[in-house]
Amino acid sequence: MKGANLKAPVKRLRWRARRLSTAARWGAGELDRMPVVIGNSMPKSGSHLIIQILEGLPKIGPFVNPGMPPLNRDEENVIQSQQAILRNIQRLKPGDFTYCYLKAVEPYLSALTQPHIAPIFVYRDPRDMIISHVFYATQMHPGHNMHRHYTEELKTMEERIHAAICGVDEEDSPLSGVALKYSRYLEWLKQPQVLSLRFEELILKRDAAIQRILDHLAGHGFFPSVSRAEAVEALKASVQPRRSGTFRKGQPGDWREHFTAANIAFFKEQTGDLLQRLGYEKDQDW
Repeated sequence: MKGANLKAPVKRLRWRARRLSTAARWGAGELDRMPVVIGNSMPKSGSHLIIQILEGLPKIGPFVNPGMPPLNRDEENVIQSQQAILRNIQRLKPGDFTYCYLKAVEPYLSALTQPHIAPIFVYRDPRDMIISHVFYATQMHPGHNMHRHYTEELKTMEERIHAAICGVDEEDSPLSGVALKYSRYLEWLKQPQVLSLRFEELILKRDAAIQRILDHLAGHGFFPSVSRAEAVEALKASVQPRRSGTFRKGQPGDWREHFTAANIAFFKEQTGDLLQRLGYEKDQDW
């Protein structure tokens, strides 16, 4: 804990140094004109992919990577209080970019839709999110609160998927069901100030997705110092999924390899028209 307490001040000093360096390179006035860029997502839905894309911004304009944890977590990856999260948002300066996992509720809705902020929300097919979550909790993160339940009490992948669909109400391993989980984020899709992107777009149609990001930033007054084509390539070049400690597969449609017929029927029963509202299916016949 002591080491973690020392990390934050050191990182803030580095952040300040980066801002000074960026101002020297591009001009303080140009830096001050830039929006704050915040990539937001649900867990296991593309947060590391969007922040890697944003890490390419300093190659094409006056942007600064603060190098801090997600806005809602501390150096120990512990979720912070609402007050601390709001302070982290308020601490951001023009040209800073970062990421977070914030639900679409107040005060975060208001905080992330201020005129000087260019928010981006990434969401994912709930079925693939479930598979990513289960593998992460069982194989990649033994400290996950669901690890023991998934590995000791449940014996099959089908059982784990079922549990992730409906949620687990146990004191030592609480987990909200997928319908409730998504309901807490859906309001982001209704915010006109927020650019909503599907994880699948970032994987399968990356050029077009990055074009949308650049259009979003243009709406906040940023235009790359290079051609649009060069800007797209610069942001694409920053994507290196294996740099993420949570990377496993990241391919859309992976759920088809793991969902059983019973999982599919249970998912439909528990989530209703969620997939239709998100645009992943036209009806319940899938």
